[in-house]
Amino acid sequence: MVEKLSECEGDSFLLTPNRSMSWKGNIRIWLAALCLSLAISIGMLLIGAWPVLPFAGLELTALAAAFYYTSRKCQKREVLTFAPDLIRLEKGMIRKESEWELPRQYTRVWQDVPRHPWTPPKLHLQFRGEEISLAPFLNMDDTEELVAILEKHGLRIEKRRRPEKLWF
Repeated sequence: MVEKLSECEGDSFLLTPNRSMSWKGNIRIWLAALCLSLAISIGMLLIGAWPVLPFAGLELTALAAAFYYTSRKCQKREVLTFAPDLIRLEKGMIRKESEWELPRQYTRVWQDVPRHPWTPPKLHLQFRGEEISLAPFLNMDDTEELVAILEKHGLRIEKRRRPEKLWF
């Protein structure tokens, strides 16, 4: 998701992955699965199929771990700021973990052309041999919006095709 922030030193944009559900929503879904699984497991326990109960517990533990992992990965944030002479990129989850300040005039923007038409292109900022990925978690529409923002701020997008790799 691309969201414009108001800032006095230049245009800033908050880049985040799309989150279909909040943490509370994930917990509600997990609790619904817990109730359903518990009802089925208790029914199986009453008819004598007691081995179902530990496997139901393992299944719910794996589901909880998957919800946590996915929610944690969706907390990524990147703030892209365009100052008159600089481009500042800040990355982190809960707090800022890394920051780059790149001179606008000498920074190149690479767009990797995807091999499949449904795959969003990946963007990279490059300055002095250092290549920084720019919001790799964005979907196709958000990536197109970010490309339009970059072009609006005077950056030329250079397309490149990565060498073909095997499917794995």
